[in-house]
Amino acid sequence: MTPFKKLAAVFLTIFLSACSSYEKENYVEKSVGKIYNNAALALENRNWIEANRLFEEVERQHPYSKWATKAKLMTGYAQYQANNYANAIIIIDRFIQLHPGNKNIDYAYYLKALSYYEQISDISRDQINTTRALQALNEVIRRFPDSKFARDARLKRDLTIDHLAGKEMSVGRYYQKRGNYLAAIKRFKVVTEKYQMTTHTAESLHRLVECYLSIGMKNQALKAASVLGYNYPSSSWYSDSYSLLKPSVSRAKEKSQTRLERAWNWLF
Repeated sequence: MTPFKKLAAVFLTIFLSACSSYEKENYVEKSVGKIYNNAALALENRNWIEANRLFEEVERQHPYSKWATKAKLMTGYAQYQANNYANAIIIIDRFIQLHPGNKNIDYAYYLKALSYYEQISDISRDQINTTRALQALNEVIRRFPDSKFARDARLKRDLTIDHLAGKEMSVGRYYQKRGNYLAAIKRFKVVTEKYQMTTHTAESLHRLVECYLSIGMKNQALKAASVLGYNYPSSSWYSDSYSLLKPSVSRAKEKSQTRLERAWNWLF
């Protein structure tokens, strides 16, 4: 054997030995409690990447332990905290499929809803994640009405619905400014019919008054204004609609009428 071949053989032996040593070090089995506790400590220190790695290690080394089930859910939580919402949703969905009877299943559904909720974008952008957040929040409320997570889910659901209404209003105003009144009316009616309990309802009724008047549909404008006057008599939107339809009637006389009388007068 030539000196060169001997030297190559020595280097190969050293390299294989190092690889073998590295593999053994990498795959040393540790107690499940120790790995899980280290993962929990990483979470406490907000080291989401390390926490995720350690929770996955629990599953890899001890796949049939009760800790592996907990680790699966906590992996989803670590991904959520790291703002990796798409990954979190995939992991949580897998947990829900594999462990539908788990005692923490309500939290799994709630965490999935949060992962969509955190992705809600500005009303100028597509609202697909807002819609998905609403569906997921409704799922939490429907499945676990008495859960400790249901109250927050209801609050976030109301905010999500208001956000969707805001999107419809934004699109409606866009069409209205460009003189596309029929398209605007369609959007404003979505708010009055589907999202009538939101903060946008009074404005949507006023915008309907404006749009109907713009295309000469005074009767429809009067009907929208009557609903506005009956439900939001103190609203500035009511005042604006009133000014458009009855500029000659004194405000003092209007204030002396009951809400029902005002609604009746608007129609007739």
